[in-house]
Amino acid sequence: MRAGPSFIVVWFVIGAVAAGQRHDYSHFDASCAKTTTIVLTILSGPLNYAGINPQVSCRMPQPSK
Repeated sequence: MRAGPSFIVVWFVIGAVAAGQRHDYSHFDASCAKTTTIVLTILSGPLNYAGINPQVSCRMPQPSK
């Protein structure tokens, strides 16, 4: 039963390392696309090394005038 939480932590650490290797953290501008790309890279963990390359583009509605 104790292996589950450890597995999840290791999964996320591997994802965070993958995001760092892809330079997702450099020049972070807190935009929707950049933030969700980083989150998806971390969540996909070791799958990043199997060829998955999550990238997201966000379209936000323009404020009314």
